[in-house]
Amino acid sequence: MNIDLKDDEILFLEGETGIVGISKMANCDMLFIETSDNEEIVLYPEDDDIIAVSAFGKGEKYEKGIRALTYLTRDMQSPILILPKENNTSNRLQMVLSVGDTVRFDCNIIPGTHPEQDILCSCDSLSGIIIEKTAKGVSLNKDNIKYKIEKF
Repeated sequence: MNIDLKDDEILFLEGETGIVGISKMANCDMLFIETSDNEEIVLYPEDDDIIAVSAFGKGEKYEKGIRALTYLTRDMQSPILILPKENNTSNRLQMVLSVGDTVRFDCNIIPGTHPEQDILCSCDSLSGIIIEKTAKGVSLNKDNIKYKIEKF
């Protein structure tokens, strides 16, 4: 399924127990990823790369959180932090994010612990979805996904 998405829009995929917000990176020169090994990785995203934020809840509160985290990452270039797999904070995360040309959702990973930016923890009902950037927006590997597009 192809969905047109402009730089000033956000796409929300709605799952049974969570949502994912997707935007284009649009004018972000670089992002830093701080890993649990005290390593700093530098990403140089392209304008049409995807930023996906997965929230473990639904409703207006989570949509606002997704918008805020997207803004902090995309517009303020706040660093992305990766937690060690044994860190208890992973259980308390309300949102996690990923940046790249392709993002796949998986409900069987520990949130916030993957420095690879092509995988993102999600709720069960969105697990298995793969999002790829396109010239006009994004492509999803599944049809019949409930979604909405709003101005960012």
